[in-house]
Amino acid sequence: MYSVRYHLYDNLNTKESGFVRIIAMISVEGLNKSYGGFVLFDDVNFKINPKERVGLVGRNGHGKTTLFRIIAGLEAPEAGNVGKPRHYRIGYVTQMIDFTADTVLEEGMRGLPADAAGEHWQVEKILSGLGFSPEDMNSSPREFSGGYQVRLNLAKVLVSRPDLLLLDEPTNYLDITSIRWIKKFLNSWTGELFLITHDRSFMDDVVTHVVGIHRKKTRKVPGDTGKYYANIAQDEEVYEKTRVNDERRRKEIERFVSRFRAKARLANMVQSRMKTLDKMTRNEKLERFKSLDFEFSNRPFTGKYMMRVDDIAFSYDNDAPRPLISDFSITIGSRERICIIGRNGAGKTTLLRMLAGELAPDSGRIETHQNAARGFFEQTNVRSLVDDRTVEEEILYSNPDIGRQGARNICGAMLFEGDTALKKIGVLSGGEKCRVMLGKLLGTPVNFLLLDEPTNHFDMESCDALLAAIDAFDGAVVMVTHNEMFLHALAERLIVFQDGGISVFDGSYQRFLETGGWGDDESVSRASRPAAADTDVEPLNRKEYRRQRSVLISEKGKVLKPVQDEIESLEKTIIKSEAELETLHGKMQEVTATGDGRKIADLSQAIHDCQSRIDHAFDRLEQVSATAETLRADFDARLSAIDDRKPF
Repeated sequence: MYSVRYHLYDNLNTKESGFVRIIAMISVEGLNKSYGGFVLFDDVNFKINPKERVGLVGRNGHGKTTLFRIIAGLEAPEAGNVGKPRHYRIGYVTQMIDFTADTVLEEGMRGLPADAAGEHWQVEKILSGLGFSPEDMNSSPREFSGGYQVRLNLAKVLVSRPDLLLLDEPTNYLDITSIRWIKKFLNSWTGELFLITHDRSFMDDVVTHVVGIHRKKTRKVPGDTGKYYANIAQDEEVYEKTRVNDERRRKEIERFVSRFRAKARLANMVQSRMKTLDKMTRNEKLERFKSLDFEFSNRPFTGKYMMRVDDIAFSYDNDAPRPLISDFSITIGSRERICIIGRNGAGKTTLLRMLAGELAPDSGRIETHQNAARGFFEQTNVRSLVDDRTVEEEILYSNPDIGRQGARNICGAMLFEGDTALKKIGVLSGGEKCRVMLGKLLGTPVNFLLLDEPTNHFDMESCDALLAAIDAFDGAVVMVTHNEMFLHALAERLIVFQDGGISVFDGSYQRFLETGGWGDDESVSRASRPAAADTDVEPLNRKEYRRQRSVLISEKGKVLKPVQDEIESLEKTIIKSEAELETLHGKMQEVTATGDGRKIADLSQAIHDCQSRIDHAFDRLEQVSATAETLRADFDARLSAIDDRKPF
């Protein structure tokens, strides 16, 4: 079982000599660290100043977690030191179990500082924000999965009020509502924060500065990751141009010396140039880092729709009060980008597996186009890999037609270059196995991608490459993700698991947020109050009742107006286009009688275009009308809830 231990470290070794004004809370000076001859970083220097929230970036395997462990005191550097104020406390989560309490709430309360030992509501608030229900808090922490044990230990760190939070991939195992909650929590954090995450949008929304490990050194810049990477790219461009110019100059001097060394009349000039050569330093060409750089192999598809889902239902437990998924329908276009979002355990992966043909619905129907070629990526599918096969063999088994060279090319794209392509599956890490699964997907021509949280185990550079590959894919994509950068960049429609149900939102993720988004989600609303709060409905006073009702009615008008405007616009388009179509058909009858082939061809094309506009408008009208009905039902339910609190 995956396990975690919570530690709170207190620096007791800081030397003091008289009164010293503390400028930096953490001062990293001259750190060196290597493993087995591979240097992670060399002469690393940076500071974390009061109130700074700092993101740490770098490629996988370049020492981010090792640097955290050194700062926390869990690992020693080969040289250098980390300076901290006396009694400066660091909160950090490590991978060991240390649960002794009988319930989740009691275990969480172990993290409270001594002056707040009885303030259970603080623990309830944080546990609630991280997705624990009131019932969960009374359960034994040992009953939960590794992911929820991570959440519990994260909660213990957050309630402990350390001076510095060291958070290494805190969004792993969190669903999107918990990620949004912890983002708000960290933005209000009054101490210092040092953060590792592959989720660029999460980091950019939280940090004030970025420290990057790059070419065994570190650099700290104010701002977000975009500014950091822009600075790195600019500096390396300048370095390379300078290196090329210096090398050209060196060769010119060497040619001069070689050509005129024997000329006595030019002896002084030759000696001068030789001295110049001695003074010149030779800058080595920068090593080019390999990143995931790939594209999905596309299989042509000419149909309009990839899949139709009609009124499906599914449950793992027939005795459950309601199915996990029920009354769900959707039509998936041939080039659509649809993202599935919601809390963990709501049914997102189950739905994706049904769309992929791995599970059959209990009722309803899923019709897939006969020319659809599905490519399915799921984290748990790594179990299908054969330990005794090499990476190259696994890629080749996915599609023998690509040949050995094709398999090697895919291995290289997945960062298994040279002899590393011959590594056995059994010795690979979880992240490496995920790359193999993606490689197998690349080896097969597809036109319908179904992806379940594909960014797990990837660094930022790899996430960027995957985003570009999905964006360029000439087919349909349905993806489960909690990564809001992917949602903003890709999603054209959403399948939303929320409030115990499932619905289709016809619009972008930004539009979803603007029209209410997660505002009514239980995990968010609970985060602002203790989980054990009284849930009895109390009447409002007359003034508050009128105010809440007025605000909601006003919000309903603002939200529904653009939807209703689009419905009216579509209706006008259909009426106008049908009148145009009728006119075109009349002209076609006239031209057919004359036998003018060119005019017949032109009118045929015009009729086809007009009919396509009508079909598209009808499809869109159906989608927008469904959205309007969903929004009206939601507002009616919320109005009803307010009316339930109407004063006597």
